[in-house]
Amino acid sequence: MYFSPIIFKMKKILSYPLSVLFYIFFFLTLLVFHPIQWISLKLGGYQPHKKSVDIFNLFLMRCLNLLGTRFTFNNPYDIPTDKPCIIVANHQGMYDIPPIIWYMRKHHAKFVSKKELGHGIPSISFNLRHGGSVLIDRKNKREAMVKMAKFADYLNKTKHSAVIFPEGTRSRTGEPKKFAVSGLQLLFKKMPDALIVPVTINNSWKLFKHGNFPMEPGVHVTLKVHEPIPVNSDDAESLVAKVERTIIADIK
Repeated sequence: MYFSPIIFKMKKILSYPLSVLFYIFFFLTLLVFHPIQWISLKLGGYQPHKKSVDIFNLFLMRCLNLLGTRFTFNNPYDIPTDKPCIIVANHQGMYDIPPIIWYMRKHHAKFVSKKELGHGIPSISFNLRHGGSVLIDRKNKREAMVKMAKFADYLNKTKHSAVIFPEGTRSRTGEPKKFAVSGLQLLFKKMPDALIVPVTINNSWKLFKHGNFPMEPGVHVTLKVHEPIPVNSDDAESLVAKVERTIIADIK
């Protein structure tokens, strides 16, 4: 107990140089992979571009390792790749995304994202615009639902998977927010052959407990995959409630 305040102060002091180091490599990664993605897509098409995105997100995780961040991905299930999945997760921060893309790369994860992220961020915006994700305007619900319906058709055709954060905005304290149901229900209704894959994310909010700077060092981010649920096993409303309960039950 005597050493706790000293350890806390040392950790706080170390957080500043480690955060500077992280941001240097983070922005370098964004800048380097932007042209790599562009070349991969223009010269090779979907598959080379997808591989470049996978590696890009692995590099983002390695940047976080500079802060002492650890990732644990717990998935005991053999999830088939010959049908689309709807990956549903709680949302604690922007760094929820790289481990989902990397660890679930064989499922070709495509994101439901707000349209503002489609411009201005090297590498990330490019992938959102050209990698198969859908960008929606949260203020225009009708247009958003039309885009979500087209997104579902694309996923049914390609057997790729959707990733959706039904809380809408990230939780800055780890406490779950109420799920928005309309987007999920539409995907469930439009994708009857899909599998729902609930995922609980813990501790990624702690990276930002002091704001964007300094980042919190030594965070252990965990992702737990729950048992997949066939979409055709129940009605859409019941499925949303079940998935929400499953995810929230494991938030610590």
